[in-house]
Amino acid sequence: MPILSASSAHPEITFLLLTRNKGAHTPTDATETAWHGFNGTRPTTHWENKCWCQSLLWVPRLLFQTQVHGPDTPIPTLKQWFRETFDHLFAIANSAEAKDAGVHLVSGWQIFRSIPAEEVPFWADVVLGFRKMTKAELKKFPQHVFGHAFTTLKCESPAYLPWLEKRLKGSGVLILTRRIGDLWELHPSFDVVVNCSGLGSRQLAQDSEMFPMRGQVLNVRAPWVKHFIRDGSGLTYIYPGTSNVILGGTRQQGDWNLSPDAEISRGIFSRCCALEPSLQGACDIREKVGLRPFRPAGVRLQTEFLAQDGRRLPVVHHYGHGSGGISVHWGTALEAARLVSECVQAPRTPTPKSNL
Repeated sequence: MPILSASSAHPEITFLLLTRNKGAHTPTDATETAWHGFNGTRPTTHWENKCWCQSLLWVPRLLFQTQVHGPDTPIPTLKQWFRETFDHLFAIANSAEAKDAGVHLVSGWQIFRSIPAEEVPFWADVVLGFRKMTKAELKKFPQHVFGHAFTTLKCESPAYLPWLEKRLKGSGVLILTRRIGDLWELHPSFDVVVNCSGLGSRQLAQDSEMFPMRGQVLNVRAPWVKHFIRDGSGLTYIYPGTSNVILGGTRQQGDWNLSPDAEISRGIFSRCCALEPSLQGACDIREKVGLRPFRPAGVRLQTEFLAQDGRRLPVVHHYGHGSGGISVHWGTALEAARLVSECVQAPRTPTPKSNL
């Protein structure tokens, strides 16, 4: 049974790898299908939009509050996705593949200007060594009164996505590039379609609730910065990587602009230097902009049956991760694979014609 997964991102590539490893029928991946021409914008590749931040830190709090969690995602489900994804990335970090995959452990602090209502977040037992910061540690941040210290995982997209794709190709998955304007175009070539088109779902799934959450960051060289620092608001953060440090950021709802804003960049740099003054010596400063596929209701993981003239096409929707794609991608892909399995195992009966 041919299975197609439309678009290319962390959740989509992971879904393909999972279905392949579980022995499902060979899926076919059509990359970049939904990123072309949506909303009248210029053609934009998945590499521009999915790797714009260069690397992402596994810190669920911001993602829980603004990007992944919603009415469609209960907290127990969200925590399960977090844990499954963390365990997956932790295994990679402890393997010989860590360097090629761009996954490694990093320690640091999440700091608050006032004591949060939730002093111990629901994900505290997922990360490593979670604890409240000591008074001595807080002296480094005189404008903050409370904080969390823990070890988490850094996943660098420019390495991780090609690493996943290489594994797919090695297992025999065929990767195609094709532009489509309607999911029904894929019938009858494919028996099941997985829609992971992100912002493209505004068109492909006619989901008017999908909109961009613009993010702008700075990519700088500061090899002496070894610990992540993250303000509790989630708008200011310092994420050290293997070859650079990411300084952020912004969260601009409904903004499609992919051009860097110099004033925003100055504000990001100023805020980050206030937390880590040594960043004043950073060099090779580069601006990065991307659009997060935000959905207020949360991630859409759902099977829909498209029907025309008595024919039916199962579509598993798997999109709306916002900036939380890294933090939950393995967990949501497991759920998407389960939904596809249900479609594959279901009796293939024609859709009854309407009597109207």
